[in-house]
Amino acid sequence: MTEYRSQDRDMVFALDIGTRSVVGVVGRPSGERLKVLDIEMAEHGSRAMIDGQIDNIQQVASLAKTVTARLEERLGVRLQRVCVAAAGRALRTQNGSAYLELSGEESITAEQIGRLEAGALAAAEEALQMEEETRRQFFMVGYTITQYRLDNYPLSSLLDHNGQRAEADVMATFLPGEVVESLYAAMRAAGLQVSSLTLEPIAAMNAAIPAELRLLNLALVDIGAGTTDIAICRDGSVVGYTMATIAGDEITEAIMKAFLVDFKTAEEIKRGLRPGEDVEYTDILGLQNTISYETVCKAIEEPSRRLAEAVAVQVTELNGSAPSALFLAGGGSKLDRLREQVAECLKMDVRRVAVAGSNYAKSVYADDLDLENPEYATPLGIAVSAGLGLLNDSYVVTLNGESAKLFRSGILTLRDILLMNGYSYADMLGKSGRNLNVTLDGRRVVLRGEPAVPAILTVNEMDAAINTVIHAGDRIHFTPARPGKDASKTLGELLGADFTGRVLVNNQEARLNTPLHQGDVVLTLERNVTPPPRAEVQPVSQRPGDPRPEARGVQTPVQRLVERTVPQPVEPAPAPKPAEPVQPPKPQIVRTRQVEVLLNGKPLILPGKENGQPYYLMDLLEHSGLDFDHVEGPVHLAVNGVECGFSQVVKNRDSVTIRCN
Repeated sequence: MTEYRSQDRDMVFALDIGTRSVVGVVGRPSGERLKVLDIEMAEHGSRAMIDGQIDNIQQVASLAKTVTARLEERLGVRLQRVCVAAAGRALRTQNGSAYLELSGEESITAEQIGRLEAGALAAAEEALQMEEETRRQFFMVGYTITQYRLDNYPLSSLLDHNGQRAEADVMATFLPGEVVESLYAAMRAAGLQVSSLTLEPIAAMNAAIPAELRLLNLALVDIGAGTTDIAICRDGSVVGYTMATIAGDEITEAIMKAFLVDFKTAEEIKRGLRPGEDVEYTDILGLQNTISYETVCKAIEEPSRRLAEAVAVQVTELNGSAPSALFLAGGGSKLDRLREQVAECLKMDVRRVAVAGSNYAKSVYADDLDLENPEYATPLGIAVSAGLGLLNDSYVVTLNGESAKLFRSGILTLRDILLMNGYSYADMLGKSGRNLNVTLDGRRVVLRGEPAVPAILTVNEMDAAINTVIHAGDRIHFTPARPGKDASKTLGELLGADFTGRVLVNNQEARLNTPLHQGDVVLTLERNVTPPPRAEVQPVSQRPGDPRPEARGVQTPVQRLVERTVPQPVEPAPAPKPAEPVQPPKPQIVRTRQVEVLLNGKPLILPGKENGQPYYLMDLLEHSGLDFDHVEGPVHLAVNGVECGFSQVVKNRDSVTIRCN
């Protein structure tokens, strides 16, 4: 048995799992480029992929094993860690917006901007979920800030500005969870550990358009068999990616119909097409045929035109206009006259539409391999992305002990990684339990839901903030926040243990153990054992069953509802004296002064409390302007910039923040 050495830490193994084939690339970083050691390709025996999505996991795993084994045999290396990319076919793009109320006194911090962006991402995901019949798991691939606004004024950056209201609009891109999980499952079945994950359009961009060219507004169109992936760059970074729903298979199917051949033969005709050369083939009837190059071009002219139009539509929609230049990659890029058709549809100079391959040498090279093939854009891009550090290698970033799934290139925060791995904004910051709103004796009472149990976030065993930048090798531990319990009380708990009177709930007499529900109206009817002299002549005493007085407010029913079954002499003779014990609190009114605070940047004067008690943060909730019946996210509470709870005492001249993040 052949002895293989282990895969070195700096040896990169990339697999491009395509609709038609699996391509493997092995390389090693050398200076600022990747030296490609070997390339291997094998085609699927039958359709294991449908439009870029894995359909038959075991068949894909088997072909991946075959490609891996061939590379291992030639290189003498046991390949264990693999870099892969997810197809862009299933990408879902959604817009989202969020805002933050600010004090107006302090400069906006990076942490506040992070919370604002996270809120916008949460809104985008929620909007995406609303379009689904059932909730699905989505992985965030990346997002672009489309607009910042401060007090309705557009800005390119919010950092260090001052204002009352900050807003952010994002365009976020997500992949359905099943796309990512099927790719991981196929690699596990092939005996490989996924060490990094990116998107095919990002990978192709990294190979075809080096970073130094991305200051220009360029488009990369990777035409595969089942998908046409598109990426746009400008101002130094990739700003968006999408896909067209037509690709190389449509061209193959047109050949099948025109010349009555099977799929495999049609593929051979398409790939062997050369200007000026005739094509020989055997049709499904067993007849030998010879057709000219021009005849084939005429048969595929319509689907080729539709492909060019679809590319133009998607590029224009994503970029806002035609780019400065466009690169075609993938097997479909070799299609005759496609370059000219794309240029025509985009109204571009045909010289600004090129077939990718000429720029590969800036990032990869090989001693004896021909790499300038547009079909190598994605597999080379996957290898370059991982080998040259253009992506954060997920095998050295762990989340709860397992490899994290990472998509974006460049700087990643803890929030980004959690969103990319299926966690939601609510998992990070939690959500307070629902409030219970009732009306007690004409006064609105808000019973607060319990606050969320906060998430536990650590990086390398140290507490970390949500906007902490993550580096290669970091170990992340995350325990999601748990939502607080909804407010729940019985009638007796609301009124207190000392209450002994009768109570109406929604005009119906109720026991003290009755649970309260949202919107209940509660009226207390305390026993008045010394009715006023005229009470005996009130209609209520003659008709004790008359329900009408119960619906007339609080004070009138208290005076009129008298229990005649209780003999008057049994009770002590009433006198105005019993009111005397209530007198001591009166001096406290004098001792309590009004409190003047700054609430969410606006002055608020609170009159002194009659009972002499201080003001608590919960006393200011009704002045915050928040509708607690429709709060979408966690409520941020702070006094003088320090986060605190509802029971925090508020003092004169304090600066208080109560806002929904």
